Amino acid sequence: MGAVMMVVVRPMAERDLERVVSMEAASQPTPWSEKIFQDELAAPNRAYLVAEGEDIIGFGGVMVVDGDAHVTNLLVASESRRAGTGTSLMVALVEAALEMGAVNITLEVRERNEAARRLYRRFGLAPVGLRKGYYGDDDALIMWAHDIDSEEYRRRLFELAPHHPETHHTS
Repeated sequence: MGAVMMVVVRPMAERDLERVVSMEAASQPTPWSEKIFQDELAAPNRAYLVAEGEDIIGFGGVMVVDGDAHVTNLLVASESRRAGTGTSLMVALVEAALEMGAVNITLEVRERNEAARRLYRRFGLAPVGLRKGYYGDDDALIMWAHDIDSEEYRRRLFELAPHHPETHHTS
């Protein structure tokens, strides 16, 4: 496991888009454009967050429709992985989804991305299907967790939340 670093999770802002778009382009075969991120930031029932160390080291987004939260993206810079940043972002995304009335959460993950799949399983997401060729170069595993508004799930979320003093979440 990588070293724990000071990470702040906060809402994504326009000023973050250059770095976010650059990270996205470096890791995705069909990356979102700056315009897509701008549209998402302006859309209702969405939350987009960044994780900062000395610079932006990760970001994620979630949208909620009819009680279902869909994690639209979650990316941590390769040099910052395995240090809890993905967990911090995911906790904050689930909390934002709950604030927007989510009851269930879903996402697609690269079938070959075992590290991400492990992360999502920790959040109670289980595979329910496959989208062939979703990522162009890889299939997507569809994962769901239900009843995320339950007391049991909130306990899980609390247990997953980073409690070390050098990690802070801001809204």
